[in-house]
Amino acid sequence: METAVDMGKGNFSFLEQVEKRSGEKLNLCYQCLKCTAGCPTASYMDIRPNSIIRLIQMGKKQEVLGSNAIWFCVYCQTCGTRCPNEIHIGVLMDALREMAMEEGVHPKEKNIHLFHEAFINSVKRGGRAHEVTMLMEYILRSRDMMKGSLIPGMKLFFKGKFPLLPSFVKGRDEIKRIFEKCTGDK
Repeated sequence: METAVDMGKGNFSFLEQVEKRSGEKLNLCYQCLKCTAGCPTASYMDIRPNSIIRLIQMGKKQEVLGSNAIWFCVYCQTCGTRCPNEIHIGVLMDALREMAMEEGVHPKEKNIHLFHEAFINSVKRGGRAHEVTMLMEYILRSRDMMKGSLIPGMKLFFKGKFPLLPSFVKGRDEIKRIFEKCTGDK
């Protein structure tokens, strides 16, 4: 079992690496729990949002990167709005997902990485997520036709929650340049 003492300098380097990657100042967190109290997906996470920050502070890299919590964040920004120190956990979780993928840490939830990739691809195309194309890409790539993807998606579509045609933001070329700069993709 790793402790802060056992980890020595490694403890600080993981915290430093995550702060640099995310741009969030995690040492400002004093565990007020406002992020977790407002998180719509916290009840599905194996580690609560505030605890993710604490584990990063403690240098628990493998526990954090191996958690399902980093994949369940829906980036609703409730946490950052409620945080008295303006820590945006959505940005943090995105950085942690990238780190996990780079290090070959596979999510516990089957195919959740495919959902993440479908979301990113949707934003690349139109500047915002378009649920119908995102869901279709996920279904095609995961081959998850009936086990939980298609049926809830269709219910939301028939309730008018999923617009059939995507709407594109102005400045899509700028968004494309941002993705190219961050990922090197052309």
